[in-house]
Amino acid sequence: MAADGDGDDATPPAELDRGTRREEEEVAAKPLLSPPPAASTAAPAAQESLEELDRRYAPYARRDAYGPMGRGPLGAVETARLAVAAAVLLPLRVVAGVLVLVAYYLVCRVCTLWVEEERDGGEGEGYARLEGWRRDVIVRCGRALTRAMLFVFGFYWIREHDRRVADAEDEDLGKSEYLERPGAIVSNHVSHLDILYHMSSSLPSFVAKRSVARLPLVGIISKCIGCIFVQRESKTSDFKGVSGAVTERIQRAHQQKNSPMMLLFPEGTTTNGDYLLPFKTGAFLARAPVQPVILRYPYKRFSPAWDSMSGARHVFLLLCQFANYLEVVHLPVYYPSEQEKDDPKLYASNVRKLMAKEGNLILSDLGLAEKRVYHAALNGNSLPRALHQKDD
Repeated sequence: MAADGDGDDATPPAELDRGTRREEEEVAAKPLLSPPPAASTAAPAAQESLEELDRRYAPYARRDAYGPMGRGPLGAVETARLAVAAAVLLPLRVVAGVLVLVAYYLVCRVCTLWVEEERDGGEGEGYARLEGWRRDVIVRCGRALTRAMLFVFGFYWIREHDRRVADAEDEDLGKSEYLERPGAIVSNHVSHLDILYHMSSSLPSFVAKRSVARLPLVGIISKCIGCIFVQRESKTSDFKGVSGAVTERIQRAHQQKNSPMMLLFPEGTTTNGDYLLPFKTGAFLARAPVQPVILRYPYKRFSPAWDSMSGARHVFLLLCQFANYLEVVHLPVYYPSEQEKDDPKLYASNVRKLMAKEGNLILSDLGLAEKRVYHAALNGNSLPRALHQKDD
């Protein structure tokens, strides 16, 4: 199947493409995680198909003790360990996590008293332009409490490697240029925990669905950190679209010191952490410098990567694991050349190559459409209609 990633030099013939799609549809129609038929000879064939899928869609394949979709067979020891953790550790972490969330909600409530929420077209500004003590309290408390939330989730230590300091021999080269502030943080996307880490590090704003703004507790928090709320189905004339809103916010953060930077995951979906998918250009349209960050989640039993399982199952298994690990690499701010400013695809491609090299990540041409095919095959569902549509 032809991927939508960068670097494709030729489009496969239509006949071959249709044949490939039919083959994937046939595979996706067979549930690979359900028990095989009564005939014992069917088991090797199903297993072989699963291994073939894991190779074809390697960026999304889980290789931890819990297997694909987190439904793999568990031994007696692992089952007993999981049962004890679910009875003891899980309730304690849930209560502690709710307390941390409520604490930050109260902070945001106090900081937004007698402040009118800003609205701009279809997306809304929330409280992104808060200044003075209000902004300072939201940032300081937000960073501290999200770090506390990560601690509750078992991330007791986070190893950070900071490569942002330039070499002494480079200090005199383009010194005025290197004083420019990046407008966005670009990061590889491995888990929903990525956002918690970035909030604990720099509390940036990010893109969220419009419905998030109406959620209890979380709604006002997302407004205070300056999220861009997107209502994808809106077609009204005052709707600027995702790219326009993000570009405007990145330019503002680049030019104004007190404006929150944007956090963007250019891959558009999560992987198992070993690969780097093609980058979308949204983070690079503003022509502003970006701050690349690389995340890794080392593991022994359960991988915190959110690649091929439901959110509820992922959170359950994560909270039942006593210790989780996170390694972070902060790369130097990437300042685009004039050629890169004029060509966002080139800018995105060069940043991607740099992150792959520095993070020892494997470049892959797969994308969200292929991920949906893989998930459909694991679940035995028909392929989503979105597979045949261009990804937004």
